[in-house]
Amino acid sequence: MESFCLPKNQYLPDLPACFQLSVLPWAPCIFLWLTSPFYIFYLKRNNRGYIMMSILNRIKTVLGLILWIVCWTDLFSSFHEMSQNQLKPPVYFVTPLVLGMTMLLATFLIQFERLKGVQSSGVLFIFWTISVLCAIMPFRSKIMNASQAEVSNDKLRFTMFYIYFGLTLLQLILSCFNEKPPLFSSVVTDPNVCPETTAGFLSKMTFWWFTRMAIKGYKSPLENKDLWSLNKHDSSELVVPNLLNEWEVEKSKAQSEQSVKEQAAFRKAGPGAEPNHVSVSPEEEEVLLSKRKEARQPSFLRALLRAFGPYFLIGSAFKLLQDLITFVNPQLLRMLIAFTKQPQAPSWWGYSLAFLMFSASLLQTLILHQHFQYCFVTGMRLRSGIVGAIYRKSLVITNEAKRSSTVGEVVNLMSVDAQRFMDLTTFLNMLWSAPLQIVLALFFLWQNLGPSVLAGVAVMVLLIPFNAFIAMKTRSYQVEQMKYKDERIKLMNEILNGIKVLKLYAWETSFKQKILQIRQKELHVLRKASYLSALSTMAWTSAPFLVALTTFAVFVTVDVNNILDAEKAFVSLSLFNILRFPLNMLPQVISSIVQASVSLKRIQGFLSHDELDPESVDRRNNASEYAVSVVNGKFSWAKQDQAALDNINVMVPQGSLLAVVGHVGCGKTSLVCALLGEMEKLEGQISIQGSVAYVPQQAWIQNATLRDNILFGRPYAEQKYRCVLEACALTPDLEVLPGGDQTEIGEKGINLSGGQRQRVSLARALYSGADVYLLDDPLSAVDAHVAKHIFDNVIGPEGALKGKTRILVTHGISFLPQVHNILVLVEGRVSEMGSYQDLLKQNGAFAEFLRNYSLEDIIEDDDVTDLLVDDEEEEFPDDALSNHTDMVDNEPVVNEARRHFMRQMSIMSNDPENPKKMSRRRRCSERRHLESPSEKKELKVEKLIQAETTETGRVKLKVYWEYAKAVGPLLSLFICVLYGCQSATSIGANVWLSEWTNDALLNRTQDRVHMRVGVYAALGISQGVLVMFSSFTLALGKIQAARKLHQTLLDNKFHTPQSFFDTTPIGRIINRFSKDIYVIDEVLPSTVLMFLGTFFASLSTMIVIIFSTPIFALVIGPLALIYFFVQRFYVATSRQLKRLESVSRSPIYSHFSETITGTSVIRAYGRNTAFVLLSDMKVWSRSRLDACSSSRMFSVTMSLNWMVRMTSDLESNIVAVERVKEYSETVTEAPWIVKDKQPPPDWPPKGNVEFIDYSVRYREGLDLVLRNISLEVKGGEKIGIVGRTGAGKSSMTLCLFRLLEAADGEIVIDEVKISEIGLHDLRSKLTIIPQEPVLFSGTLRMNLDPFEKYSEEDVWKVLELSHLKKFVSNQPSKLELECSEGGENLRCLVFKKKKILLLHQNGTKLGKGFGACCVNIKKTLIMIHKERVHMLNSVLFSCDRVLVLDKGKIAEFDTPTNLLAQKGIFYGMAKDAGLA
Repeated sequence: MESFCLPKNQYLPDLPACFQLSVLPWAPCIFLWLTSPFYIFYLKRNNRGYIMMSILNRIKTVLGLILWIVCWTDLFSSFHEMSQNQLKPPVYFVTPLVLGMTMLLATFLIQFERLKGVQSSGVLFIFWTISVLCAIMPFRSKIMNASQAEVSNDKLRFTMFYIYFGLTLLQLILSCFNEKPPLFSSVVTDPNVCPETTAGFLSKMTFWWFTRMAIKGYKSPLENKDLWSLNKHDSSELVVPNLLNEWEVEKSKAQSEQSVKEQAAFRKAGPGAEPNHVSVSPEEEEVLLSKRKEARQPSFLRALLRAFGPYFLIGSAFKLLQDLITFVNPQLLRMLIAFTKQPQAPSWWGYSLAFLMFSASLLQTLILHQHFQYCFVTGMRLRSGIVGAIYRKSLVITNEAKRSSTVGEVVNLMSVDAQRFMDLTTFLNMLWSAPLQIVLALFFLWQNLGPSVLAGVAVMVLLIPFNAFIAMKTRSYQVEQMKYKDERIKLMNEILNGIKVLKLYAWETSFKQKILQIRQKELHVLRKASYLSALSTMAWTSAPFLVALTTFAVFVTVDVNNILDAEKAFVSLSLFNILRFPLNMLPQVISSIVQASVSLKRIQGFLSHDELDPESVDRRNNASEYAVSVVNGKFSWAKQDQAALDNINVMVPQGSLLAVVGHVGCGKTSLVCALLGEMEKLEGQISIQGSVAYVPQQAWIQNATLRDNILFGRPYAEQKYRCVLEACALTPDLEVLPGGDQTEIGEKGINLSGGQRQRVSLARALYSGADVYLLDDPLSAVDAHVAKHIFDNVIGPEGALKGKTRILVTHGISFLPQVHNILVLVEGRVSEMGSYQDLLKQNGAFAEFLRNYSLEDIIEDDDVTDLLVDDEEEEFPDDALSNHTDMVDNEPVVNEARRHFMRQMSIMSNDPENPKKMSRRRRCSERRHLESPSEKKELKVEKLIQAETTETGRVKLKVYWEYAKAVGPLLSLFICVLYGCQSATSIGANVWLSEWTNDALLNRTQDRVHMRVGVYAALGISQGVLVMFSSFTLALGKIQAARKLHQTLLDNKFHTPQSFFDTTPIGRIINRFSKDIYVIDEVLPSTVLMFLGTFFASLSTMIVIIFSTPIFALVIGPLALIYFFVQRFYVATSRQLKRLESVSRSPIYSHFSETITGTSVIRAYGRNTAFVLLSDMKVWSRSRLDACSSSRMFSVTMSLNWMVRMTSDLESNIVAVERVKEYSETVTEAPWIVKDKQPPPDWPPKGNVEFIDYSVRYREGLDLVLRNISLEVKGGEKIGIVGRTGAGKSSMTLCLFRLLEAADGEIVIDEVKISEIGLHDLRSKLTIIPQEPVLFSGTLRMNLDPFEKYSEEDVWKVLELSHLKKFVSNQPSKLELECSEGGENLRCLVFKKKKILLLHQNGTKLGKGFGACCVNIKKTLIMIHKERVHMLNSVLFSCDRVLVLDKGKIAEFDTPTNLLAQKGIFYGMAKDAGLA
């Protein structure tokens, strides 16, 4: 080397001149030349745009060229000297040449980065930093030489070096500034762009770009509008398709592998093996094939790795670098301890070592947080991708798949399972990093203590099987726990959907017990898992100490010459402390991987479900006269199910109207679903030409404005929109709705009546302008006159859909003469098809159908018959032959009542003042002059669904106290004491070790070895025992807290008034029961555990330092203040982001639940993509929060440690308790039981009901819906309540059951004021068949009799009366028949033997024999319904009196006969029904 350079300068503390001339200037050059090829390749692949030449860029380029000239000036100077015969060493030629070429390369990179849109260069920043650092030592040396009057003969090189140093420093400073954004980038167009995209390298490394958000969050609570836009690479629109593409690749690979193997197996059999092949039985072959299929499942894990792995690997590279730097400090500590032993050593060496230790720690922190950032972003993308994939899958899964994956289960997949992946990515690198750190630590320990370290290795090896056993058990518990969690969320979802029914039936207690039983099982499993976790914690917390103990003990006992001095002890201890983190983290990571593997299996299972075949319906436009055709169709709801439709052959000509009729359950809806491609096509072909609009039997309404529900994503055209409203009879409703068509509709159309919902659904179809309309009984839910209007103006031959192809499922027989063709279904087969007249002539199934459902068989009066036949409009009166009349010949009482009524009507009909046509024309003309919807835009609409509120500011101490109370105050104190004792033993062990090392100085090591080892072991073992006890106690506490907080929330929600559920989306409540309870169950306890551990560890560290260096006590005060301020500054933003993130989850779950119920409508209208984008927007909103949250913890990287991180995590996670507490303290309804006011057991004995000057409103601040109602109903009397939409009919039922509390007046039932007794005492004594019945998943017996009060005979008797006995007895499981979620597979009935029965608009749902049931009921009967014709001519005839409501007041109240004679409102309604 000396021949290459000049001889080294011995002057201390300077570096040798040779080193300064070669290694120092070469270091940055080597870095740049090594990284440049990769960097240039990266820039070519990731072009961000073009940046215009700026002044900054020009200056950098000019400086780069000047540096090149400066370096090569040295080179040419050396050549000049050589020409003057002044020989110079080779280094004077090589170094300037290399430096000059490197400067040219740097200048090229400056321009190349500009062309590729790089605003700040990390590579060049590192290059200039290394260049400046490597020039500092020569800078100092040259000054020292000059100061010692050694006048340099080489003034040129002296000058050039200082010019070089100055220019390099200037380049470093300039590289801290950013260039302008590239042309046309989102940074230019986005007003709220995330500063990370434009941040410089230094800002990104230190997370300085986040400081602005932290300051804003500290000054005032953050809101959604304060958040930056999401980086495009993190958005769902890129992340989800990327993941789905990889998943498709994985699925296709699995399929191709399977097909290749099957072909190979076939070839192997070959022609020669034919006899052997034939000898295999079909059963064996099937088993072999099924096994082969099972073995070829596509791996979702591989798809995840390919989609997100490359980005994650960058974080892994940072982690590797951080791990290597971690081991620099113990080596520097060794050198520092050696320095303290040498009194003659120069002080600058000690300062240098201390500075190097600080620099290594700083660099380690910066690199570690870069690793965390990459991990967090990967986790965020992972979760967004998984949630997006699940949402997209849910739109296309088959009905069979829906049975196995309920809404509750899928919500869990999106909340808990997807979150597990995000949590795992943070520490996933520990899987390889922990073993690496352990190996490196053991290597350095071997160097320090020799073979003694093997004793420590033996301890670690012994712990591996112990932890493997714990991991296996934890996995099995995890699977079990998730099963119970799914059950709980599923049932909770059903309860919230049917909460009104539960309140009406007073069934809350029964269902609450069901939830608590599932919760008890869930907590039982959680307790077992917690105990295992406590054992694991004890093992791994004690592991570093046990390793240290065995290593030290073996070291001092195997050889007399082995002395444990300070250097060996404390260097080893620092290595053992490094060992502590990987040993602690490894079991947690393994546990997280176990949990994630369970989640992976669940998600993979869901994503592997069969999808509806988009090709099952041929949508190609071929020149055919038939718009819809089905040839030899055979369909079932699931592949293994029996065919619901068989041998279907239907041809529907273009522009025709086909009516589909048949008895209940004959397959009418199934036919519509088959045409939509919703069923499994077993055989045949379906063809539909053009676009499709679909109106389902149960209208699907979104939580959006009325207008948005009708437009359904299509552009607004005012004239067309107004025509649609007029045709669908929605214009009068806009007068009633507070905000016109801008009124917000609640979840499931909660603030619309059933008829309004159906008309909105019809308006959506009409506005869509489709080619083919599939209408599944849209007229059954609307009033009779409205049904007539809709048929005439929309569906009928002269309606708005004239010329379009329409398939109408209907029960309205009166409309059948006007349709082109009628298709009659009988038990899933086409019985007949033809025109109305043709089918009547055939006298087949259709004629039988008419006979069963016609009124003619009970109308014997010739005059009445003549009147009906001679009606001016049509052969039959409106809906006179409705199938809902449900009349049979053996109902003499009803028949007599009908005859009397029809005679009355015949007299009234002759009145010339009220001709039907005139009334309809007048209504239509009135509507034309109504205010147009556009004129109502200025109305200030009160939002029904308010935005979810979030707490602001610090988490109140009350929330912490709430959690401590839930754990148990004494138990909480005991846990803290145990952690304190644990830290005390830790301090004792360290102090004892310090004393032990002092023995080496006093030469008495051998005398006390056994005593020293014994006490050290005792302290360590007692620490392990205390850890175990504290973990067990914390596990007990966490289970207790989880139980109490969940039970308080559940109790409150069951006692919450109905108005809360009407105005709160179910997603918000489910969010509390799923994600927030999950945080309380699992995340918060582990955060508390880590917080307590870190807090006491920090405390013990300070105590030890003060004990050894008392002067440090003066520093602790100011240091603690700085820590406290920085922690407050940081946590203000962190906490609020956590709250906003919690709120952002609810819309995702609400939107998802809403979508699941409307998948058939979404698919029919081809709106899948739009809904996917809407879902992505909601996930985008949440990801935006995650992106901010992932950065929040790094804004304070240099000044804070783990303690601040844990405090912040604790405050962030305690937000879950705050949110659960918020919903546990909502206003409750009246008590269920008032003990001193309980009515007698046989109350009400008579069934008298009296309203006394009664008024009511829905919520405070709203208008009265019933005004001064006064009426009396005698026991056993049958009362019918009628009125137009919004008259207050439904409100009366809500008042009787006290779902609405009185604003004024009283209701008295058998001399008992219902406002004074408990709600359950009242509701359990009344019976109602609600307007929209709900069945819960479970057995039929449970749905009929949840309290198991009645015998099996009683149940069968009720089924017989409800005409369900035959259906139930035909089922294999009889009364144990499982009802599906939502009760879609059964009709409703109610089982209560009470004196007062309310029927709420049920005629359409209860089927044949309903009229007979009404007549035979020997109790007070109140029937509430619309003016539908089948009600007026079937049910009302069995009423003693009829109550007519109008605008919340009693308009008329008398017998039907008297009311008709008065020619009032009731008479008008009867006329509209076609009976006048």
